[in-house]
Amino acid sequence: MGVSNPTLITFVIYIAAMVLIGLVAYRATHNLSDYILGGRSLGSVVTALSAGASDMSGWLLMGLPGAIYVSGLSGSWVAIGLIIGAYLNWLLVAGRLRVHTEQCGDALTLPDYFTSRFEDRSGLLRIISAVVILLFFTIYCASGIVAGARLFESTFGLSYGTALWAGAAATIAYTFVGGFLAVSWTDTVQATLMIFALILTPIVVVLATGGVDTTFLAIEAKDPANFDMLRSTSFIGIVSLLGWGLGYFGQPHILARFMAADSVRSIAKARRISMAWMILCLGGTVAVGFFGIAYFSAHPELAGAVTENHERVFIELAKILFNPWVAGVLLSAILAAVMSTLSCQLLVCSSALTEDFYKAFLRKGAGQRELVWVGRGMVLTVALVAIALAADPDNRVLGLVSYAWAGFGAAFGPVVLLSVLWRGMTRDGALAGIVVGAVTVVLWQSYSPVKLYEIIPGFFLATLAIWLVSVLGRAPSPSMQARFEASRQVYQQSK
Repeated sequence: MGVSNPTLITFVIYIAAMVLIGLVAYRATHNLSDYILGGRSLGSVVTALSAGASDMSGWLLMGLPGAIYVSGLSGSWVAIGLIIGAYLNWLLVAGRLRVHTEQCGDALTLPDYFTSRFEDRSGLLRIISAVVILLFFTIYCASGIVAGARLFESTFGLSYGTALWAGAAATIAYTFVGGFLAVSWTDTVQATLMIFALILTPIVVVLATGGVDTTFLAIEAKDPANFDMLRSTSFIGIVSLLGWGLGYFGQPHILARFMAADSVRSIAKARRISMAWMILCLGGTVAVGFFGIAYFSAHPELAGAVTENHERVFIELAKILFNPWVAGVLLSAILAAVMSTLSCQLLVCSSALTEDFYKAFLRKGAGQRELVWVGRGMVLTVALVAIALAADPDNRVLGLVSYAWAGFGAAFGPVVLLSVLWRGMTRDGALAGIVVGAVTVVLWQSYSPVKLYEIIPGFFLATLAIWLVSVLGRAPSPSMQARFEASRQVYQQSK
């Protein structure tokens, strides 16, 4: 444990700093809008980096490097798909959603936005979309808790059960206390830490392996197919990996960043910052997994932990190659990735339960102080359920993430995209899209003989359902069309 002391001290300092940010944010949180959406006050830098950090969870430093370590460059198709999807999301959705949510009754959550945008007085759209959020986000939260547990387990030699609680405790603490502002401010710190780790680590791995030429020769000697982008892939396999990009249009924790920006003008600058950060991070991630092949083939005596679980490749490289103090900072980047995404997910679940169930149906006259404390209680509730789901030590981070990502991408992606682009979309079309998208993901994942990532049929069928039901049903009301046109004009004037 002696060699772990510097790492442990680094972790403790890092976690303490995040909780301190949460306490500062607590003082700036006065009502439910502050707790859920930060009072729509985020500037371009915080919007950009918090959107990136909330997106790139533990899979960025664990799941994806592990996949590259096993399959070589053929695993990088997912990174290409994500970059394309993220760019289109910033370009097509970000600014428009910022305007539409403000025009639609200053909506604080996606269910709130859908309800107002489509004039749903029945409450059905709110309930179904909130249920989808709770279903898939609880799974998503579990993936973050698994990643945190793996980190504490392998770094400090804790049992999986103890590591589970150790990894989740700090995130729950600052999300509970500080809400959206704490989550966004800590995300900015965490995004900086992640990009530092993902640029530095592959450089040091290459130097430790003997330089670029030696590293590439070692990777080729291990298996020449590591350089083959088409290795062990098929057309369906490549489409499935690229299809990850479709998920961006429907991720509530990322869309919340767009809704919280201080203005549409901040979005364009935020897009450039966020995309540069994302490309560098994903490039570093691929490099860590790829160069790790060379390092561990040259040092097979050190490869035991990675052979047992390839998702540990970044962790083991950081522990082996760096001074314990630097390793502590690098491993804190994994904790940062886990905490940034988990905190956003907990907050979105809390928002759905507080705004879309408690306030909408149980206590319509609830005061702001009461709602904030209900929101905090919901953070704890969702966290405990996610910890219970994460209790299985055989869970794999990337598997849990891929299922939840597909669920949101298919259920909400087409609805969000068309709601800001098409005035002819109706409430029944939105309902059909959410239900068809979510059901397709669940059934496809369970029963389809075709190994196509479930987000693709889900997204396609949900889009088709929205269009058919909207065109064949009753046209949108004049007030709905007028509000859409007003939002469109505000967006054009604000660019």
